[in-house]
Amino acid sequence: MIAYLGTGLLGGNFVRAFLRNGKQVQVWNRTAAKAKELEQYGAKVFDTIAEAVTGADTIHLTLKDDASVDEVLGTALPGLKPGAIIIDHTTTSAEGARRRTDGWKEGGFSYVHAPVFMGPANALESTGFMLVSGDQDLIQQVTSELEQMTGKLLNFGPEVGKAAAMKLIGNCFLVGFTAGLADSLTLASSMDISSADVAGLFENWNPASMLLPRLQRMTAGKYNKPSWELSMARKDTGLFIQAAEQAGRKLAVMPAIATEMDRWIAEGHGNDDWTVLGKNSL
Repeated sequence: MIAYLGTGLLGGNFVRAFLRNGKQVQVWNRTAAKAKELEQYGAKVFDTIAEAVTGADTIHLTLKDDASVDEVLGTALPGLKPGAIIIDHTTTSAEGARRRTDGWKEGGFSYVHAPVFMGPANALESTGFMLVSGDQDLIQQVTSELEQMTGKLLNFGPEVGKAAAMKLIGNCFLVGFTAGLADSLTLASSMDISSADVAGLFENWNPASMLLPRLQRMTAGKYNKPSWELSMARKDTGLFIQAAEQAGRKLAVMPAIATEMDRWIAEGHGNDDWTVLGKNSL
């Protein structure tokens, strides 16, 4: 039997998927109404955390952060079945995942951190990606259950907390990607280019294929044979900023990138490949 703590958009759809697959699920949510909505699908709703986890072999969580996970699990402790397995899908710090893994093991319980690259639709459809790392025997024990929840289970090996770190790295990219896309849309509107035209550009010219080659070039540490000189990239960055300013608009991230480019140019890297920006990241 499964308990699920935290039934917002993501957790609620995980619960629905479990129920659709014939699982018995006991649920709790801080906002009780969100948990109550799951009764129509067959979930058993409890007012307290300790009651919700009573008798459960595995306890899944999707909460906000390290603090909320610690608080909820601490409150759950009196109801936990001896030897229960805690599976935490919350995006947290790597340090928090390591601390909880060790702490709950000392208390006689197993804790697996399994963050996801999944939205609510993925949770309902069992698609997307779920990440794990740590005790491989324990992960093997829960693999079947986790694989039923997602499209692909990514196992990053025995290092505790590595899954949490990989999730943060992925989210960092997504935040930067989205902020960059927002600047691109601001630039487009500054030049009277419609968002439909922007979509058409990326439909025909898809820069996604450049991601891995760009990463490999940045991490190779060789920048003296440029395909795009840093000074030229900086010139274009200036044009982005200028076009937006002329339209009375402001770009969010490009000015910070321009400042970083200026720093590297001042250090003599203007003629190097622009991927030199990643040199100090290695």
